Parts: sequence; C-alpha cells; structure tokens
Amino acid sequence: MSTEKRQYRKRQRAEDEERTRRRITEATVALHETVGPLHTTVKAVAARAGVQRATVYRHFPDEGALFAACSAHWLEGHRPPDPTPWTAIADPEERLRTALSAMYRFYRDGESMVANVLRDEPYVETLAPLLHPMHELMTAIAGVLLKGRPQRGRRRMHVAAAVAHALTFDAWRSLARGGLDDEEIVELMVALVRAAGAPRGKLP
Repeated sequence: MSTEKRQYRKRQRAEDEERTRRRITEATVALHETVGPLHTTVKAVAARAGVQRATVYRHFPDEGALFAACSAHWLEGHRPPDPTPWTAIADPEERLRTALSAMYRFYRDGESMVANVLRDEPYVETLAPLLHPMHELMTAIAGVLLKGRPQRGRRRMHVAAAVAHALTFDAWRSLARGGLDDEEIVELMVALVRAAGAPRGKLP
C-alpha cells in the first residue's frame, strides 16, 4: 500500500472517530435536555447515538468526561452573558435592567437544559465542577449590579438578597410560567430591588 493511501485511510479513520464522538456528545446533550443528567445512562446514550456501549466508553472513559463534553458542546450555542460591558452603565437601575434582560434571554433559550441540570445538581457528583464556573459568574454579576448603590447596612443586605433572587433561574421561570413575558419579569424584578433599598415605610 502506498504512503498516500495509508495517509488517506488514517485521515478517514480520524474523521470517522470524530463523527462518532460528536454523535455520542449530541446524544448526551439531547438526553440531558429531556430526562436530565441523573437519568442519563451510558446505555441510553449508546442507543440514541447508534453505537455500542463499548464505543461510548472508548471515547469517554467515565461519566465526568462524557458530561464535560456535553457541557462544552451545549455552551457553544448557549453562551452565558458577559457582564463586562455592564460596568460602563453608571445608573445602577439601568445596569440591573440590562443584566436581567440578558440573563432571562439565556434562561429562555436554554430552559430545558438549565432546569434539568439545576434540578439534578445535588444528586450527580460530576456536575459540581462543571457548574462551578456558572456559579462564580452569578456571584460576579451580583457584585457588578451592587456597585454604585447607596444603601448600607441592613438595607444593603436587602438589596443584595433581592438582586441575587432576581438573577436566579427559578425566579425567572416561576414568573414566566405565570404568563409574564421577559420584559414584564425584568420590570417586576427591578421594582423588587428598588423596594428592597427603600427606607422602611417608604416603599416606592
């Protein structure tokens, strides 16, 4: 066999392997979006990808590797908001409105995946390191949204709690399922944070 033919076959094998790996990854993403990580088994992944269980293990030796590939693939099409531009917005309320609008778009676009992953997080050990960056991002966003707010002491604690609540997926989803659109939810949460920072007996 010529060197050219060997190289061609080598490339073909590599491409076949990459396609198989992608099918397995996409099958895992689909299962996480439908049944959730807790109920995603290698058997189910193999069946959905059209491969043998041994093939899944050849590409992903353990659940951590499989779920990490799933997470990276999903995030390629569902990037969380970058809070960096928000620091240039001087008005804290407008900054909050901008941030919540971006977060709620992210939640709506990835609702099924986010819901299942957060639901299963306490029960699936391999999710913790994958979700750690997202938890850190939420903490950073909350910090950005508290900058420039005049409240101190107990009132600042109220504002911080209201901001943290407004940023959560569960807060958004409960109101979205109640029939509110994202713009309405944003305004409601902005009002909540405003009320949290008002002096007692002087709610806006």
